[in-house]
Amino acid sequence: MQQFELNRIKVFNRRLVFLGAAKAAMLCLIGGQLYNLQVLQSQKYLRKADENRISIRVLPPRRGRILDRNGRVLADNKVTYRLVLVAEQSGDVERVLDALSSIVSISETERSRILLDVRQRRSFIPVTIRRHLAWSEVAQIEMDAPYLPGVSVEAGESRHYLMGSSFAHVIGYVGAASKSDALADAVLEVPGFSVGKFGVEKGYESSLRGRSGNIQVEVNAHGRVIRELQREEGVSGNDVLLTLDATLQEFVAQRLGAESASATLLDVKTGECLAMVSTPSFDPNIFVEGFSERQWKDIISNRRSPLSNKAVSGLYPPGSVFKLVVAAAALEYGVSNPRFEVDCEGHVQLGNRAFHCWKKGGHGILGLSQAIAQSCDVYFYNLALKVGVNRVAEMARRLGLGELSGLDLPGEKAGLIPTPDWKRAMYGDPWQKGDTFNTAIGQGYVLTTPLQLAIMTARLVNGGLFIKPRLVKSSGTGHDGKVRSPEAVPKIEISAETLSVIKESMFEAVNRVKGTAYKARIKEVPYMMGGKTGTIQVRRITAVERAEGIVKNEDRPWEHRDHALFVGYAPVEDPKYAVAVVVEHGGSGSSIAAPMAHDILLRAQVMFSGYQSQATFIDGCKVIDFS
Repeated sequence: MQQFELNRIKVFNRRLVFLGAAKAAMLCLIGGQLYNLQVLQSQKYLRKADENRISIRVLPPRRGRILDRNGRVLADNKVTYRLVLVAEQSGDVERVLDALSSIVSISETERSRILLDVRQRRSFIPVTIRRHLAWSEVAQIEMDAPYLPGVSVEAGESRHYLMGSSFAHVIGYVGAASKSDALADAVLEVPGFSVGKFGVEKGYESSLRGRSGNIQVEVNAHGRVIRELQREEGVSGNDVLLTLDATLQEFVAQRLGAESASATLLDVKTGECLAMVSTPSFDPNIFVEGFSERQWKDIISNRRSPLSNKAVSGLYPPGSVFKLVVAAAALEYGVSNPRFEVDCEGHVQLGNRAFHCWKKGGHGILGLSQAIAQSCDVYFYNLALKVGVNRVAEMARRLGLGELSGLDLPGEKAGLIPTPDWKRAMYGDPWQKGDTFNTAIGQGYVLTTPLQLAIMTARLVNGGLFIKPRLVKSSGTGHDGKVRSPEAVPKIEISAETLSVIKESMFEAVNRVKGTAYKARIKEVPYMMGGKTGTIQVRRITAVERAEGIVKNEDRPWEHRDHALFVGYAPVEDPKYAVAVVVEHGGSGSSIAAPMAHDILLRAQVMFSGYQSQATFIDGCKVIDFS
């Protein structure tokens, strides 16, 4: 019995020692882990604790302004007011909304959205009720504040376009950042932050946006802000100074009126765009302040495409304006000369098809300058065959057609200058003489933008300078945010003799009695212009229609009318400005587009010369005093 008791005590002692050793080991393990956490990894977990306690929030930078060439503000940031509600301070949210509805309009859809936001967010997080409050609404809300618990007005900034529709296609507009945008910059995740969506706003986004700042705040476990710890202010975006003149831009917009049209005015020596207008236009402010479903439907259903910048994205056959390119190619490659004559009898027969001249009965015997001035189609059918379409295409590219100009504006299209290789690759068909005839008069496959036609005109009259269009002045900033410097302008490969003949022919087209634009000439001698008209068929005229009599443009449905086109330069002695005007379905280039170009070129010369007298404008035959 005594031996049994001794054995039991030994077993108990062994178990006690084992249990004590296990506890000691466990305590050592816990102690070691505590040492590891509190000493060895203290900085790591201190940082994690701070991350849970400290919240870093982005401070959006102020967006840079957009100015015209004279420093006139075109796009700026204005103070706006929004109405917010904090649920935990309001108590009965629905009662507060009922009280608010007597001050601001709250639709059932908006009410449902507000109540959903209140349910989904923490009670201390503000919920937006209404943006862009009028000052009268702000004043009324502040007066009734004692009866509107939890309701407050917050001030912020939004984009504002001071010139409205006149600059809409150039400046563009801003909108909420997309998900793909937000991945690039944390500031884009800030609610209400806007980025450029179109025009200069988009093209110069990185420069206009600036650099965001940040604020460090201490928060509790629920995310409520306790106090501000540190603030680093951001850097405002750069101002962008455009080459456009606001006064001239407004004038051009008014002159084009309600037409579906575009006009581009360039400085022929520098390539600076002095005016670029596309009509009809739109008010870019609606993309900031919001628009109704009806407004949006009205815009997108408008067959005259108000959202399209026709100056850079509108593609049109250049019509008879392209005859300048054919003439330049013929002279430059030495296959013809100004004395080359053709007897125009009104058409050219090619197989069983007749290619007509626009003048029924023909022009008779013409030389090159006369053919350009009177826009004889038969002359250029013959000339294009002598030159060859490949040489014509090469000259077109030298003059800026069929390729992107490099303008600082998104959305530009390249156009098309066809060649036999292109047709074979595109359609699998060989080039025909009929294709050459169509190309000779700027029809068929040829497509250009109004901007390209303005560039072409500038290069033809500036002595052959290889100018490229600019929308931002050299002292502004480019896409990379760096200061831009003026670049030396090289020359294109075209002789002075060729340029002289083309320029003189354009002078005759406007200032000689038989010239197609004679009625639109500028009579004031110091401001006289040269140019070339174009009338572009949008459908083929059948033999039956010719026999019965072609229906006049004004008697056709709008979409069947010819496009009207004119390119010009002024003054004739020392050209400074080149213009291209295209009026969709406007009819005749000589009666519609040329008078518009007359007014634009005269207005530009009067403005920039400081002339303080009167000038006669074709629009309404009014005399406008600029003094």
